[in-house]
This record gives sequence, C-alpha cells and structure tokens, in this order.
Amino acid sequence: MALQEELELQGKFLFRYRGFLPITILISGMFAYIVHIINKLKSGNNGIDDFYHYFCLFVSLVGLGIRIYTVGYTPDNSSGRNTKEQIAETLNSTGIYSIVRHPLYVGNFFMWSGLALLSQNIWFILAFIFLYWVYYERIMFAEEQFLRNKFGKDFLKWSQQTPAFIPQIKKFKKPNTKFQIRKVIKQEKTGFFLLFMFYFLFYEIGLCITLNKFSIEFNFWFYAMALSLLAYLLIKILEKSNISEPDPGGAKLFTMDINKHISN
Repeated sequence: MALQEELELQGKFLFRYRGFLPITILISGMFAYIVHIINKLKSGNNGIDDFYHYFCLFVSLVGLGIRIYTVGYTPDNSSGRNTKEQIAETLNSTGIYSIVRHPLYVGNFFMWSGLALLSQNIWFILAFIFLYWVYYERIMFAEEQFLRNKFGKDFLKWSQQTPAFIPQIKKFKKPNTKFQIRKVIKQEKTGFFLLFMFYFLFYEIGLCITLNKFSIEFNFWFYAMALSLLAYLLIKILEKSNISEPDPGGAKLFTMDINKHISN
C-alpha cells in the first residue's frame, strides 16, 4: 500500500476513535502531577501552586475560546463532532478558516496543553506535544483528502494560501456567516463542563496528597466546577423538553457523551 493511502486509512481510523487520546493524556497527566506534588512535598515546599493552576487554566480557556469562535461562525453540517465519517457541505475559507485550516484542533491543543502543563514535568509535556502532533497529523491528512476529493481546485487554492496548524493572523477575512450562539451552546456545553471538572479533580488530588487526607475546599475550583455542571444539566433539560433546539445525542448516556465531546 502506498504511503498516501496508508496515512489516509490511519487518519480515518483515528478520526473515529479520536476521543481516546485525550483520555490517555489525562490519566497519564494525573500520574505525572501526583509525582510532581509528592516530590515538592519531599523537598519541603507546598504541593499546590495556585498561581500556576490559574495560568494553566488560562491556556485551556484560550483553546476553548478558539473552539467557540470556530463553531459559532461555522455553517451547519461541517466542523461537527461526527465520528463515523467526514461531513462538509461547504468549504470553510472565511473567518478563522482564512488564517488556519484546522482551527478546532488548534483549540484542542491549547485546551489539553493547559492540563498537560499542570504536571510541571518537561518530559511529559514534550511527549504530549509529540503524540498530539503524530495523532492529529493523520486525522488532518484524512480530512484534507476528503475535502480535496469533494471540492477539488477550490480546496487546493485555499490550502496553498492557508497554513494547516499555525495561524497567520494577517490573512484574516471577515466571516460570511452570523455567529450562532445556540450552536455553540449545543456543541460546547460538555467540553466547558469537563474542562472545569478536570481542573477541579487535579486540584483535589493535589490537596489530598498535600494534607494526607480527603478534603474538599469550597474555593474557585469547586464553584467553577459546580456552576459549569449546573449549566450543563440545565441545557440538557431544556433540550429534552424542546424549549431549546433538541440535541440528537441527548438520549445517550453521559459516559458516552464525555468520549464524544472531548474528541473533536
């Protein structure tokens, strides 16, 4: 099999199961974080650095902001969370797609980089960057093969002018669609909650190790997690009651919802 076809097949496979990489990163990151906290305590330092936690959260929120902007200005039936096959009724080339070809994956990178940075382990952080690139490079290759076959010369022209992953701000073109807040809420509600839940879990793990006992502090991390969970549940209730736009995946179990929403 030619390398081009092999990479495309790998990309299609990884596209369907792309939710597993973030889960692996989170589990590995938690172990690296635990090791870091233990080593700090052994050296006589406080295990938790609150300022550094906020810095990591800022990095993750930058990624979430990129995702929100991308989803909000993206036409329907494109750039979704589908996992079975590629979907694109139009070629997105304005807005954020005028400065980078894969903005959702750029957003994901920042979101998960914030959590990876919490480990404060340079080798884990470098391993995360390497694995993320190898993993998503193949997915991006498969996506672009699909777009190339469907849109032909229009895709080639756009790809020649637009970088794949590192944005070029000076090439920005105003979006030709209106911002869709409902679409953002529908697609990003779970990611918003999961982000704050994971930061809360990291903080609680560090706190329990530092105090050598189970303890929950009613601080920023607790209230951020609680409010994001409340918002998530309220939106799900509204969707199921048809007050807002119904969610086709609303009937799925929450565990399936997690795998679906952290993947794209």
